Amino acid sequence: MKNYLLRMWKTIDPVYFTFTRLQYVPSIEKDNTVFRVRLTHYKGTTVVLRDGTAIETNDLLLKIHLHNVRILRDLQAINGDVKKAVYLYHTIKHALPMLSKYVMEHQSHHEIKGIIGITCLHRGASRLGFEIVPIKNSWYCIYKKLSFLPMNFLCSTMDHNVPVYLFMSKGQLQNKYNG
Repeated sequence: MKNYLLRMWKTIDPVYFTFTRLQYVPSIEKDNTVFRVRLTHYKGTTVVLRDGTAIETNDLLLKIHLHNVRILRDLQAINGDVKKAVYLYHTIKHALPMLSKYVMEHQSHHEIKGIIGITCLHRGASRLGFEIVPIKNSWYCIYKKLSFLPMNFLCSTMDHNVPVYLFMSKGQLQNKYNG
């Protein structure tokens, strides 16, 4: 059943990719990283990050999405939740320098204040440089939790973590992942 759903998701994914205006972040050694991104205007409450960057309503951010179909395909060959978590952590860590380069070469790089993601899988995110911020709008939080259910099912986990925002300022991204 899970293989069937994964094949169906793989078929639908290009349509989703097109309608969400996502772009791939290119990699040095492969075609693309696990990140797919798009520009977004932040609509939440003001957040002040550790480095002093204030993310306010309508600030321009680069929203990151993981390429879930690709990740699920890669994780199928790995046994054990700990090994899967380690693999995912290192895959993201390896892709962040390319994301940093992508931001600096983007035509709107002067206006981009940072990056944002939404996830239930935030363990280890702070070691990567992300700041974990709760989603204050309860309806949006419920919506995101429901939208993560298919991924949780395919991963054989019913992760009951509450979705959170992951933020990283452009300065933090550059300092941590350039060079």
